[in-house]
Amino acid sequence: MSATTVLARKWRPKNFAQLAGQEHVVKALSNALTQNRLHHAYLFTGTRGVGKTTIARIFAKSLNCLTGITATPCGECSACKEIDSGRFVDLIELDAASNTQVDSMRELLEGALYSPSNARFKVYIIDEVHMLSKSAFNAMLKTLEEPPGHVKFILATTDPQKIPVTVLSRCLQFNLKQLPPALITGHLQYVLEQEQIPFESAAVNLIARAAQGSMRDALSLLDQAIAFSACKVEEDVVRTMLGAIDQSYLFDLLAALRGQNGTALIEIADNMAARSVAFDAALQELATLLHRVALAQTVPQAIADDEPERERLLELAQSFTPEDIQLFYQITIHGRDEIGLAPDEYAGFTMTLLRMLAFAPAKSMTQTIIPAAVAQPKPVAATSKTAPICKPEPASARPAPTSHPTSSESSTSPILNGGASSNETSSDIQLDWGAVLAQLSVQGMAQQLAKHCTLSDFSGMQITLCLSQEHKHLQTNKTAIEKLQAALGDYFAKPMKLNIVLGKSETATPAAVEQQAKQLKQQQANDSIAQDVFVREAQAELGASLVAESIKPTQQ
Repeated sequence: MSATTVLARKWRPKNFAQLAGQEHVVKALSNALTQNRLHHAYLFTGTRGVGKTTIARIFAKSLNCLTGITATPCGECSACKEIDSGRFVDLIELDAASNTQVDSMRELLEGALYSPSNARFKVYIIDEVHMLSKSAFNAMLKTLEEPPGHVKFILATTDPQKIPVTVLSRCLQFNLKQLPPALITGHLQYVLEQEQIPFESAAVNLIARAAQGSMRDALSLLDQAIAFSACKVEEDVVRTMLGAIDQSYLFDLLAALRGQNGTALIEIADNMAARSVAFDAALQELATLLHRVALAQTVPQAIADDEPERERLLELAQSFTPEDIQLFYQITIHGRDEIGLAPDEYAGFTMTLLRMLAFAPAKSMTQTIIPAAVAQPKPVAATSKTAPICKPEPASARPAPTSHPTSSESSTSPILNGGASSNETSSDIQLDWGAVLAQLSVQGMAQQLAKHCTLSDFSGMQITLCLSQEHKHLQTNKTAIEKLQAALGDYFAKPMKLNIVLGKSETATPAAVEQQAKQLKQQQANDSIAQDVFVREAQAELGASLVAESIKPTQQ
């Protein structure tokens, strides 16, 4: 029975087309081969497993393929096959980590003086070249400076800083990047499909993240996972194999922070301790999760549609402000740095969580300790006494109104319009919803919801907003509604009840007013530029034309 070839070797690319990633290097080398503009020495830099040696071997095939110098070696001729099998006489590979001394380098360079045995070029691949001694580098320098025409040097290193500048200056340098997890995931799934091995996408994602940008490490971990799980790749097994943190713990931690629930935080930490979770790794995974939440807040499209945790990430992104996430991230990073100084890992981990709890709720705690009886309301903008009309949608197409009752009632009412009590209904006094919104401390989805509503009804303890059918998706965001209700409570300095109904309003929403203002400013800017004397002279005398998209109104 023949031995099974490990995946990292079996699926090693044989040509540039099979290479995953590193397009910038492939394009440069392919152009050089196609145009026959070849340098005598190349330096590939990058972390482990990103393709340095693989590209060097493909390049050696491209130089010596019997079909000629080409960016697409045939893979069928004797030279290609011998290079693939490691039997090509004129391809000399040296591991500098094992041959650091000058004698080894001198012996290698003496051989470079002789013509190739049966090839177009004699190719030297020197891996981990930064490990050579100073005298070995000096011995190499003369050959690099005036190399024989039949010799090509390909140097590879994970630490280019240790290579003398005199050597660097004589090489064409290419920096290979760490591969993104999404690219590694796609390649691993392709390999598993070709190998006909069943897998779970979440398990492959775990392996791709654990590989930290190295395709070779990813394939080695995949080999290990296949052996570990009896030719299946399942999330639970892979998580156990990697010692990865169950993501549900981390989501639960953030949910407890959102609710300012210290008891829940400690209970979750205790459950993690009972399962022997490594708290240092937990902090690392928590920092990764916070980074993904920050991405979801700023660039939602960066979270792939097929991401298993997409919904939970987007929910968290709406539950916290960007400032909260940045604060939690910094505390997590510092907590990981300091965990070795803590009495034990559990203490270091829980102290990090308690630090988040201590800093995050400062605003909420301030609001809580101010007695409602002494809280002063903000001035309320008032307009005409006619309430805006909200025509409801047909009952068959309209969901029930969203109602968020408050936890308590208060007898304190803000003073409206110079003495009118806010207990009066909207038939007696009408708020200017746009002016109110301008003073509310809401951001994100809560602000978008408020902008696309009009005021339908207002009484002392309750506000009803009218939301158009085309923006009904905003009504499903419970977190945004809760934030808007809380902001209204802050504004009026008392608990408020918020209702949102779907309908068609005859008044413009703040979003529509804002858009109209922007269009007006843009039109004024266009007219101003068009009437400018210098611009008109340039159009008349030079045939110049205006690029409409380049005209921006002046920021006030």
